[in-house]
Amino acid sequence: MKPSFFGSREDLSIVLRDLGRVMPVVGVMALASLFVPIVYRESYAILPLVLTAAAAFSLALALYLPFRRAPEPQLRHAMIGASLAWLILPAFGALPFVLCALWAGGGTTAANLAAFRDPANAFFESMSGFTGTGLSVAPRADFLPHTLQWWRSFTEWVGGLGVVVVVLSILSGPRPGAALYSMYYAEARTERIQPTIRSTVRALWWILFLFTAVSMALQWRLGTPIWQAANHAMTAVATGGFCVTAPDAAPYANVGVMIVLMVSMFAGAISFSVHYAALGGGWRKLFSDYQTRAYIGFVLVGIAFLTLENLSRSGPLAAFRDSAFHFVSAASTTGFQTPALLTWSETAKLLLAAGMFIGGAAGSTAGGIKIIRLVVLLKGLQWRFRQILSPRRAVIPFRIGQTTIADEDVGGRLEDAALMLFLWAAFIVVGVVVLLHTAPPQFSLADMVLEVASAQGNSGLSTGITGPQMALAGKMALCFNMWVGRLEIIPILILIRSLLVRRR
Repeated sequence: MKPSFFGSREDLSIVLRDLGRVMPVVGVMALASLFVPIVYRESYAILPLVLTAAAAFSLALALYLPFRRAPEPQLRHAMIGASLAWLILPAFGALPFVLCALWAGGGTTAANLAAFRDPANAFFESMSGFTGTGLSVAPRADFLPHTLQWWRSFTEWVGGLGVVVVVLSILSGPRPGAALYSMYYAEARTERIQPTIRSTVRALWWILFLFTAVSMALQWRLGTPIWQAANHAMTAVATGGFCVTAPDAAPYANVGVMIVLMVSMFAGAISFSVHYAALGGGWRKLFSDYQTRAYIGFVLVGIAFLTLENLSRSGPLAAFRDSAFHFVSAASTTGFQTPALLTWSETAKLLLAAGMFIGGAAGSTAGGIKIIRLVVLLKGLQWRFRQILSPRRAVIPFRIGQTTIADEDVGGRLEDAALMLFLWAAFIVVGVVVLLHTAPPQFSLADMVLEVASAQGNSGLSTGITGPQMALAGKMALCFNMWVGRLEIIPILILIRSLLVRRR
């Protein structure tokens, strides 16, 4: 018997070295955020950002320098490193919350920050930000200091593409292509829109910048203050959902801004490779992609069913408006919502949970199991029925759009999609069981299913279960669901196996 993965010095050195490469992300983010407390005269928030940067850079050097000559990562190293990075980075991202809460002084701001004196709340908020979830334990987001409003939005914007993508965009020097792809793939990304991973990453950032700027400009033009427009553009395009306004004065109170946000959320949920093709070859390219057409159909069907369900509580126009906004928010896994959601029926909540469970397109900033997996399973069901009903020697092709899948690959495609569906559902059940034992009794089973689906789908819609008053077990369970959802389960299972199982 060989030692476990972490019993091997070489394996451990590779993982630690690559964690050292990732850690500067938080440091750079903290230094880049210093303009906010300076502009808004929040002097107590300057030192927390500086200390966060210092801590992140120090750990980066401590991990990288001793192991800088370690071999390049293989896929198993990259997956384990990504799993650990998505725990360590939120832990360091929690420092500004804790330190600002301790040093804010008195007044309304300090009272609203009191929840973040608890490191568990700070870690929850940071995990929710980096994973692009948007669930919040802040009592009132509009009472947070500008520094933390920005920090929440910034973590979602960076986390939307993935911190490993950030690292790959700034790495210098020649690196083997296989090593780059391993790190890229470990964050549940497979699309290449350029010949190399490095050029693909740069194209992804260019698209994200462009869409964020356009969304911000349109919101500002429609009357939204520039601070709100900037933050909500970042969290909409990154399908994160953190808001900087009070619930009863949300940005979607303006119908024009609401439409801009819906388009921004929808754009974030479409594969960036499709956006790249459309920007270079015309908007018709959007509809030539089979996954995009399937996602559009899924959203339209969801809006229709949700509108029918909501007709009993409001008029047709209001039911359509609220249903369209909330289902786009759910299916894009963004999480913007109005207070009216709390009064919706159990069926409506479960429809939203289904939207968050499925999520957006592969290669987007959205969470969920991804629409393409649902398409593969439905196509597989149709293909199997055709096989049963056709003559024994008939050749039944398996097609997804215009692509015909080779017979020897069909089983693998269906197995991967079915396995992900099963694992996703299993972890949601685990989360619901924890909430059944920790959430207050006034919340129904549908509320808990929606909350866990929101966490694991990295969405952020909430019926009020999430808050500073939550039991510690409930907070950590939702953090686990966020972590699982962001990495799409497999890297985390590989990490757990590496900790527990010895190699043969």
